[in-house]
Amino acid sequence: MNPLKKLFKQTAIYGLATVLPRMLSFILVPVYTTVMAPGLYGEVSVIFAWFAIFNVFLAYGMETAFFRFYNKVDDKGAVVSTSLISISATTGLFLLTALLFENSLANLLEISPEYIKYVILILTLDALVIIPFAWLRANERPARYAIIKILNVAINLALNLFFLLLLPKMVQSNPDGMFSWMYRPDFEISYIFISMLIPSAITFLLMLPLYLKNSYSFDKTLWRNMMKYAWPVLIAGVAFTINEVFDRILLERLLDPSVAEAKVGMYSACYKLGVFMTLFATAFRMGIEPFFFSHSGTENPQKAYAQITNYFVVLGSVILLTVVVFADVLKELFVRDEAYWEAMDIVPLIVLASFFLGIYHNLSVWYKVTDKTRYGAYISVTGAIITIGINFAFIPVIGYMASAIATVLAYGSMMVLSYYFGKVHYPVPYNFRKIIFYLGISILFSGLSFYVFDRNLLVGSALLLLFLGLVYKMENDTLRRIFLKQKS
Repeated sequence: MNPLKKLFKQTAIYGLATVLPRMLSFILVPVYTTVMAPGLYGEVSVIFAWFAIFNVFLAYGMETAFFRFYNKVDDKGAVVSTSLISISATTGLFLLTALLFENSLANLLEISPEYIKYVILILTLDALVIIPFAWLRANERPARYAIIKILNVAINLALNLFFLLLLPKMVQSNPDGMFSWMYRPDFEISYIFISMLIPSAITFLLMLPLYLKNSYSFDKTLWRNMMKYAWPVLIAGVAFTINEVFDRILLERLLDPSVAEAKVGMYSACYKLGVFMTLFATAFRMGIEPFFFSHSGTENPQKAYAQITNYFVVLGSVILLTVVVFADVLKELFVRDEAYWEAMDIVPLIVLASFFLGIYHNLSVWYKVTDKTRYGAYISVTGAIITIGINFAFIPVIGYMASAIATVLAYGSMMVLSYYFGKVHYPVPYNFRKIIFYLGISILFSGLSFYVFDRNLLVGSALLLLFLGLVYKMENDTLRRIFLKQKS
């Protein structure tokens, strides 16, 4: 089968595993913003930011290292066994230490002690399934991967809807009913974490067979080589997470305490409207990462890499303009409480930042397939420095707009740096003119629609149709060749 056609099929399935569950969970945005005031939602958002940061440390680059060595060495069983033992040992150490010092951890992170145990247990369970999920992807089993991921988020969604919406109504209508024992007023945040903990436990049980059938032989030499490969990925992951979520923590600590959590809640809710670009970029990355590694040894893989990036930019440009044009429609659907709409001006910036990040992930193939992952660390650290610097300097002046601007500049810088270093170390024949054309036109039309014409839906729709016409005229023949081509 045409490798590009196979890639798009796998990306579609991984997209189902990523986009559909996240779209289901996206339903929780109107739920959360309905049952919680911006201040309370801001508190939840800060805790979620800490989740993201700890997830990176608990994975410490082993997922990427697993992919690389699983495709690189002959003894794949040794890679699986060594990876599982490593992750299990570090996760167990985290669990023991965190439970022993949970009060100190809660104080350090400024998380209420009543929530910290939930956080520890969820982080532990999620860390233990990192390698099993990577094994499914490496062995091209996207269907099983998709089913488990969808089940996880479907259960999470169902429990959230039950605890936050259905249970209060049931208890209100029948205070002595059979469910009254599990209802507690002002318990929304704990209900959210319970709704996360249960599906995480179920997911771990479903992935347990890989642990049970493993031979558990630990190859020290292999592990050292994997860690040498993984540590720059860890640094890059920490830096990336700072770019992604640390702004919530900084907003909470740098803004006036009387309004900080409310502002974080507004920012976080409107930030969610950028999820459509994030979903597209994530689904694409889930499909291309195994493809990049498995095809790195084929003849002239750079040509395929260039084609993939071109298609990503074309589709991403359409998504960017579509989300910006229909931003006011989306806010009515997903962020229904007008108390949150104050932060809508960040939406085009966040969508554009997510687009830049997606392009960066496509461009980053060069340092992964050449084992120069330290460059990923350098680039991500540069982005993190930009993020922290701009946030510290300008949050006290312009509030959450500083965070949005910092996100765009950080990811934009990372994209440019990756292209520059890649051109030196692993040249890929990207169609630079076409990429700049689509990127520039979509940004121009987005800015005109949102800021100049003040989100006028008729003007925005006309610009979108014009852009789609340009895409059709320029890409119709190419896309037909990909999707209609039979087995080669």
